[in-house]
Amino acid sequence: MACAAARSPPPPPTPADQDRFICIYPAYLNNKKTIAEGRRIPISKAVENPTATEIQDVCSAVGLNVFLEKNKMYSREWNRDVQYRGRVRFQLKQEDGSLCLVQFPSRKSVMLYVAEMIPKLKPRTQKTGGGDQSLQQGEGSKKGKGKKKK
Repeated sequence: MACAAARSPPPPPTPADQDRFICIYPAYLNNKKTIAEGRRIPISKAVENPTATEIQDVCSAVGLNVFLEKNKMYSREWNRDVQYRGRVRFQLKQEDGSLCLVQFPSRKSVMLYVAEMIPKLKPRTQKTGGGDQSLQQGEGSKKGKGKKKK
């Protein structure tokens, strides 16, 4: 009995513990999802198929303490593809309870900022330019098929 009394309870978790970091899944920001499927921001501000890596890039660029958990899955996500995997955790508050960055008072403010910045990422802007070229190539192959039918 004396041994049990000597043991002190574990200290309460602080906002600086990684277990207490805020989570963002890509589904929260996906404009292809409904609210029932997990979207947490207005569809007008959501992004098409964001990835956890893109979310991490935006969060780290703005100065948040962030880390990526690649093999985590959102529970409402039925698709098990690698594209839909991942969870980003970031620190919203410091040990004393004050905000890490004043511009982000809540998790929703971070989600809205990330959704606004993802389309401006370099890989996103390059993909849109590459998509036009593939459409032009596709049209050329359709013409070739038409000639073979004659």
